[in-house]
Amino acid sequence: MTQKKIPKVRVLVVDDDLRIADLHKRFLEKDTDFEVVGLANTIADAREMIEILEPDLLLLDLFFPVDNGMDLLHQVRMGKKPCDVILITAAREIGFLQEAIRGGVFDYIVKPVFLPRLQEALRKFHDYFSQTYQETPLDQRVVDRLLHPGLKSKVEKKSDMPKGIDTLTLSKVRTVFEAADTQSFNAEEVGKQIGVSRSTARRYLEYLVSEGFLTADLLYGAVGRPERRYFKG
Repeated sequence: MTQKKIPKVRVLVVDDDLRIADLHKRFLEKDTDFEVVGLANTIADAREMIEILEPDLLLLDLFFPVDNGMDLLHQVRMGKKPCDVILITAAREIGFLQEAIRGGVFDYIVKPVFLPRLQEALRKFHDYFSQTYQETPLDQRVVDRLLHPGLKSKVEKKSDMPKGIDTLTLSKVRTVFEAADTQSFNAEEVGKQIGVSRSTARRYLEYLVSEGFLTADLLYGAVGRPERRYFKG
């Protein structure tokens, strides 16, 4: 069975502050799972770019000199083009958060942006994007992980993890196997995909084996040492 290759998440940054928009663009460009397809500095430009570029995700400010991000959020939700929204705003009133939640926002980040918090939101979105792109049957574990990331299993709780294992890298390793459910990888191949050394990748792979997410097997070639390969299941 051939698995779909997960494409990059196509992102449109919508912010009237050119410096902030460029900062978000530079931050996203460091992550190979994301691609910035445009910068919009007005709501009118954003509407047009959404129609033409069909992004997967908006990083959307709330306040603009003309129109506002909340209206755009509602318009996106009523439209036919699939697009998710992470609101990034200086609005601290609870009413804005409530309206954003009702409008189906994926996340809500308060300015000034703490970059690790933005990175966490992007990782969660990529996890969601990867799972939904595969269109595989759901079980409750997958549903809970996508809709309620705060209720993750012990495998993903930082407090329960051994030294040398962090949640972001662990999530990247899991995504490699979720994107290619029937394919096996060795530590070097996984390391190249997520940008870590072979020894670091092996540490995460062995951890996931111990938790039952992965299975390992030794494959013997014609010559040389046997190769340890990992697969989901």
